[in-house]
Amino acid sequence: MARSNLVVAATMAALIFSTLVLFQLVASVYGVPNLNSWRFRGLQEDGQVPFTEHWEPRDTGSQYLLGVGKADITGPVAEIEFMGYANTSQIGTGLRQRLHARSFIIGDPSNQDERFVYMVLDTQSGDTAIRNGILEGLAALGSDYSMYGQPNVAVTGTHNHNGPAGWLNYLLPQITSLGFDRSSYDAIVNGSILSIQRAHESMTLGTLGYGTVNLTDASINRSPYAYLANPADERAQYDADVEQFMSMLKFTRASDGKAMGVLTWFPVHGTSMYGNNTLASADNKGVAATMFEKTVNGSDSAADGFVAGFSQASVGDTTPNTLGAWCEDGTNVQCTFEQSLCSGVAENCHGRGPNFTIADEGATSCYTIGTRQFEAAYSLFNNWDSESTPITGSAVRSFHTFQNMTGYKFTLENGTDVTTCAAALGYSFAAGTSDWPGSFDFTQGDSGEPSANPLWTVVRDALRDPSPQQKICQGEKPILLDVGEMDFPYAWAPDIADVQVQRVGQFFIIVSPGEATTMTGRRWKAAIASAAKNASMTGSSEPLVVLGAPANSYTHYIATPEEYNVQRYEGASTLYGPWTLPAYMNLTTYYLPYLADDPPSIPLAAGPTPPDNRDVALSFISPVVYDNAPLGTSFGDVSTAPPSAASPGQTISAAFVGANPRNDFRLESSFAYVQQQGSDGTWVNYKDDTDWELIFNWVRTNTALGYSTVTLQWIIPEGTPSGTYRFAYYGASKTPITGTINQFNGASGSITVG
Repeated sequence: MARSNLVVAATMAALIFSTLVLFQLVASVYGVPNLNSWRFRGLQEDGQVPFTEHWEPRDTGSQYLLGVGKADITGPVAEIEFMGYANTSQIGTGLRQRLHARSFIIGDPSNQDERFVYMVLDTQSGDTAIRNGILEGLAALGSDYSMYGQPNVAVTGTHNHNGPAGWLNYLLPQITSLGFDRSSYDAIVNGSILSIQRAHESMTLGTLGYGTVNLTDASINRSPYAYLANPADERAQYDADVEQFMSMLKFTRASDGKAMGVLTWFPVHGTSMYGNNTLASADNKGVAATMFEKTVNGSDSAADGFVAGFSQASVGDTTPNTLGAWCEDGTNVQCTFEQSLCSGVAENCHGRGPNFTIADEGATSCYTIGTRQFEAAYSLFNNWDSESTPITGSAVRSFHTFQNMTGYKFTLENGTDVTTCAAALGYSFAAGTSDWPGSFDFTQGDSGEPSANPLWTVVRDALRDPSPQQKICQGEKPILLDVGEMDFPYAWAPDIADVQVQRVGQFFIIVSPGEATTMTGRRWKAAIASAAKNASMTGSSEPLVVLGAPANSYTHYIATPEEYNVQRYEGASTLYGPWTLPAYMNLTTYYLPYLADDPPSIPLAAGPTPPDNRDVALSFISPVVYDNAPLGTSFGDVSTAPPSAASPGQTISAAFVGANPRNDFRLESSFAYVQQQGSDGTWVNYKDDTDWELIFNWVRTNTALGYSTVTLQWIIPEGTPSGTYRFAYYGASKTPITGTINQFNGASGSITVG
């Protein structure tokens, strides 16, 4: 009895210890055989417009049913960890810019069932729980929305690392956010459904065109050492180790020739805002999208409700920190090339954005990288007729299936039989990247036997000791977390992955569940283009292929087998072993006939159903208890007045008696406004939460008494019209005992700008 109790006690102690260490570990991240048969000649050269043909007179392309829609998905911006860096100290304290879902629908005018939805969410990724909620919500809308479902809805994220967490399906990313937060989840799902509704209601006949534009200063490769592991002859086909062009699909209304929207693809991580930023935002792609929409809004070229989607692409090894990775340990030297170390450790290796000398948690660099994407897209938009290819052909198709990636066996074209593995993360996963490095003694490029402290092996084995078969399957990856075989209290990571491709005319979209690296994206796109061409799917037109990711269910990374064997962060985070990329290529090309003009008569099987953890997910996130205003004040009262006069270029602020913003997210509205006084004395909203230069800060000043302060900051842009302005704050308080939510607002005194 005593011995058995001792064993149990020792086991429990090990589990508790390892769980605590794992908590810190995960918080520090979040960041082969010959493969000639799987290498395809690059069909799109960097720095060029791929496959763009020109007609004289110009062919406007086939007509399709087109719809675009946008809705607010901003969740809890305070007291919730952000999703992406998994930094437990990155807890929200306010809002820099609202997050949105943008939906694009393309349909066959002659068959309402032949259409697809491509969504761009300002989130870290797509997700199984999020996608399930969207599909359930669409089904609940009735027969008018019955054509939308599992086969034709793609949910992608911009890979933004600065939005509220707590909404993902699997346990691993929930650990640092203290579990699942229903309010964060609902904000994303409900806003996503609303964006589809708006897109559906806007549907009309129109045409599509495709173009590309050079963009060379918005990203670099953060793992060039791993990229160099790819074959030299393959690398020689490209001018750079990242894709240096942006692809655009333009939606044009047939009735008046006005643009309904644009959908772009360009790979750059949503990590411009650093891991110490606590103001929610949509990072650089949110800046670009909002800037584009505000620029064309009301112009003669754009229809009402114009939507600009800036989708992620082959993002895996890219970074917006374009000045490279440097040691922030006083040495001011570049991090080591192979392992991104500074004096032997990873923690001080940080990427530098274009404006890194400004101490603002990356905000100015974020705006710069977003502006560069906007400027490239807007330049292409303004030169569309000379720089684009019409989309032609009647086919509008989409397929989707689920594949269990544990033990998926297939044969390469060279006759080699290979298999994928149960999901696992390697030691280098814990090292993080130069976008936000990990802690402890983990390093990138840790292949074969791990070089970290043997203590981590004890921690790993206390959670799950990988089987000999799993170790062999994962090859060069020393396994740290055997997440695919861990299901207590529920699944830690996905073993069942989404396989999806969409098509309109000669245009194909690979919907990737993982972060494809640059060379992964090139190979995969080339494989789809080659298969489509060999099957005569596009006639005399060259296939146009883009890749959107991370989508539908986040499966971490997809490195090439050569990059995998180097075991930097991207390879260590490639869940299903060295053959992950060839497996996805095999699956998507195998199912490509379902996108043909005359697809197989037997419907594509749905595949195994992934676990849905929404109803069993744990949550240790404290609710809002109550709010109080200090004695003698009311919510919305000004506690610190702004200056009575200011000039463009200045930053001014006002503070208010506040309440917790988790009480009401003010979706489709705003917490903060700068209002301008008209000639008749009335106040009109001039800036709101969608404007980068207006910042909403919240701080709890007394937890026991429920006091908090809201500070609104306005960075007055050059060119602001002279006039009279003021701050306005809108919030909601939670009454003690009853829990009643009460709306309130307040306004500052006047500010003369001139």
